[in-house]
Amino acid sequence: MAQLDASQNPATTRRDPEEEAVHRALEGYYRTGKPPWDTGVTPPELVDLIEGHGALPPGRALELGCGTGTNAIYLARHGWEVAAVDLIDSAVDQAREKAAAAGVAVRVRHGNATRLDDLDVPGPFDLFFDLSCYCGIPLHRRDAYAAGLTHRAAPGALLLMFGYGPETLDNPVSEITSWAAGVTADELRDRFPGWALIDVTPGTNSVPTFWFTLRRDA
Repeated sequence: MAQLDASQNPATTRRDPEEEAVHRALEGYYRTGKPPWDTGVTPPELVDLIEGHGALPPGRALELGCGTGTNAIYLARHGWEVAAVDLIDSAVDQAREKAAAAGVAVRVRHGNATRLDDLDVPGPFDLFFDLSCYCGIPLHRRDAYAAGLTHRAAPGALLLMFGYGPETLDNPVSEITSWAAGVTADELRDRFPGWALIDVTPGTNSVPTFWFTLRRDA
């Protein structure tokens, strides 16, 4: 769920109360060492896409909200050229250290998934991976997220996204209305023109979650 920027342009990114609330909440998760999206285990849905039947050939990938780098490193180990973005500086530091220890090249950027033009991630990318980043983005910044990916997507690129559904969660930060809003298939269809939503698979969590797969038009 790590996705907003605290460093690139404070004048434009830290004035919005909801963006500030998201940043504080995410920092809190990392301070306690318990970010639920950063388990250290690559999800089987991504493994199946990379190694399963009809696996994608290695190309260029961008992970949004990479946390401490588990999935970016996994992709790099399987031959992908990987860039990754996260808001939280301590997570970025850990991701860089883990990639170096693993002996793989991952370009990890500290920044904002809704302001990719501020970062050195020009694309084009064949694969985007999002493990609960988008569903944590304030609603008024989600169009910018979609536009940033669309601008960087190779023809036929895939976006594999995990997100929480629009149910009331045990949210410790009540002012983060976007977290309660979650994400739906209809929203993705509306916000990603030029993409096709090709699969929606319910997750196995105790609260409503989904895996969404979108394909950029060729």
